[in-house]
Amino acid sequence: KRGYKNVINKAIELNKQGINCPLAIETSGHAALRENYFLDDGAYLMTKIIILAAKLRKENKTVDMLLKDLKKPLEEKEMRFKIELEDFKPCGEKVISDLEEYCKGFSYLTPADDNREGFRVSFDKEHGNGWLLLRMSVHDPILPLNIESNERGGVKKIAEFFFCFIKEKENLDISAITK
Repeated sequence: KRGYKNVINKAIELNKQGINCPLAIETSGHAALRENYFLDDGAYLMTKIIILAAKLRKENKTVDMLLKDLKKPLEEKEMRFKIELEDFKPCGEKVISDLEEYCKGFSYLTPADDNREGFRVSFDKEHGNGWLLLRMSVHDPILPLNIESNERGGVKKIAEFFFCFIKEKENLDISAITK
């Protein structure tokens, strides 16, 4: 789930189930540590990182070295589509459910089996070699779209697919994808 409060609540729930979850972090950078009562406290997290960096320096290491084995996509892009209605949630939810239905017509797409918030679908190697996720912002009348690809030009392929879907939708500012 996205949305820092949702992520924190999920971490608390997992820990209550006996599943070790010491950190809840959301893509926007909100992070909460179990040792700090899952408070959304950037200053606390930054202090922990500074302490870690100092310890690593004594060993002639850097924080980068801890991250070197993490797999990163070759390309990534986020676009945000403003919903131009005062009562925006029903419109956003409909766009997401329409996307899910639209994607059923393409054999090269695989919906995520753990869609909890929004809709995520993967594209095979010929059609973008990556994925897209469309979701509702937790607080704002926005539909964020995240795309990642493991090939050059893959984000563009996936965005072009999404544009064919989104271009007919009403009450959305889709200028982010037409640029």
